[in-house]
Amino acid sequence: MQVIFDTLNVYYIPQYAPIIKQLMLRQHQVTLVCYRGKNDQHTFADLFTHLGTDCIWVEDEKEARDVYLRLKPDWIFFGNKFDHLDAIHKHSKTAQLGHGVGPKPSYYHKSSTPMTVRFIEGALRLKKIQEFYPQDHFVQVGFSKLDPMFSGTEVGLDYDKIGLCPKKKTILYAPTFNPSSLECFPDDWPKDFEEYNILIKPHSLTQVRPQYKNQRAKLEKWARHHNVYVASEKDLSLLPFMKHADLLLSEASSTLFEFAALGKPVIICNFFKLKWSYRGIFHYRFEKRFGKDNVLYQELGLHVQHYQELKTAIPQQLNAPSEYAENRKRYTQDHVGPTDGLASERIVDYLEQHG
Repeated sequence: MQVIFDTLNVYYIPQYAPIIKQLMLRQHQVTLVCYRGKNDQHTFADLFTHLGTDCIWVEDEKEARDVYLRLKPDWIFFGNKFDHLDAIHKHSKTAQLGHGVGPKPSYYHKSSTPMTVRFIEGALRLKKIQEFYPQDHFVQVGFSKLDPMFSGTEVGLDYDKIGLCPKKKTILYAPTFNPSSLECFPDDWPKDFEEYNILIKPHSLTQVRPQYKNQRAKLEKWARHHNVYVASEKDLSLLPFMKHADLLLSEASSTLFEFAALGKPVIICNFFKLKWSYRGIFHYRFEKRFGKDNVLYQELGLHVQHYQELKTAIPQQLNAPSEYAENRKRYTQDHVGPTDGLASERIVDYLEQHG
């Protein structure tokens, strides 16, 4: 069986990786198709070597379509919508796999162009998406990205190598790129938490897009502190960071659900900087894109309204990690799904049975 993963953005890869591993264990042929316009080919060349896969680089969606029509694989995975499915479906079956389980309505709208199957994570998400698209085919499997965490195969970070103390508790700060709390944190905020390790894992787009240069300037300042490790552009996966962290800070990221599924506390930052097109009279655009009607996470963990509140909130949550434990279990069942580490196996089983 030949399977291709349409990799519009390289940050899809952590979601694809456990499935790729499972496919290769079963002797299937795996290829990635990556987009030059979205990703730097030279930066990530060694990543594909590590995965053990071939990578075909294309300029845009039309060139990707031509590749799929030429190769005629059995299955093609997409992390987003694709505008040439009628042609593709003459030769191949398609599977849609979201790269996150965040609160954005776009999670659901990606299914506006129906594929052969879409793999869904939690029970509540499955129920809701079936209401939106009753004629389409959805299969609940869990969240493949977290398989290495649940199976215990994730190695994590080498604290000696990155210069952190393994005896200290660890805070993971994983802001998204927009809307982001990143620019609302002080330049010297690690000084307020010197008794902890601080892992900072920004969104991949923060690392590469010109419009986020102010966010990168903040990261550079934070990285100078002795208790901080800031992920590089090549640190695509959040899993090694989650492995060691005792608590997560984020604002509107899928990371909140992923970390809560590990049974660890999260703090939701309700302060963030909006780009100009979401402010003032344009605030309706923000509500339309990030409205919380699709995923209500008010009870997932402690919410803070300002940076200063973190000075008491962080030690309080670290000392009482069970405070939101029951809520985390409920959210995990609804949004992340089974936590047995077998989501990727269920996906490959389906591909083999319906190939």
